[in-house]
Amino acid sequence: MPPTLVRDVPSAPLRVHPSQCAAKSVLERTAAAAGLLVLSPFLAVVGIIVRCDSPGRALYWQERIGHCGRPFRMCKFRTMTQDAEVHLAEVLTAQGMTLGPLYKLKADPRVTRVGAFLRRYSIDELPQLWNVVRGEMSLVGPRPQVAAEVNTYTDEVRRRLSVKPGMTGLWQVNGRSDLCWDEAVRLDLQYVENWSLLLDLNILWHTPRAVRRSAGAY
Repeated sequence: MPPTLVRDVPSAPLRVHPSQCAAKSVLERTAAAAGLLVLSPFLAVVGIIVRCDSPGRALYWQERIGHCGRPFRMCKFRTMTQDAEVHLAEVLTAQGMTLGPLYKLKADPRVTRVGAFLRRYSIDELPQLWNVVRGEMSLVGPRPQVAAEVNTYTDEVRRRLSVKPGMTGLWQVNGRSDLCWDEAVRLDLQYVENWSLLLDLNILWHTPRAVRRSAGAY
């Protein structure tokens, strides 16, 4: 099945010199490659644990929408049962929810025992370092969403797509899924409009503390 390209993304270039964007890309891809190398034994162990905990592959690949509406396959450790997507509508209905931007279930019966732990400490996100190496994601930026969610964006919210999606960002270090959608959008657009290498470093500095607190991680 061909990927779904989200079209009509308004042009909203960053107000920075192209050399700064190039420096961000080089630094992040280098750091991600180094991170994969250093963490490879740990990632291998996590993969084995995921496979032993429940049937299915250790890694989960899902199409997400990236920079300028281009689709890519995002990688993470599988934290749900193998048939989780089949039961999404059923679970949403049972909890009185509908599919929308930034939807997150606090008590999702599809999440495995190991998956809950991986989510709590964001370990499931570590394979996305591969997406950073490939240039599809950044270490810092708005979280990538699926096409069905992006297609609900207003023109203003589509400005999130004017930068590469990231593994961490302003809303991730300010409450993660405990934030409402409007607040998450405000923080993402604040990042887009005020981006700098210093801002990225500040977000990266605060990310470990946010992970340890695990607020909004479910």
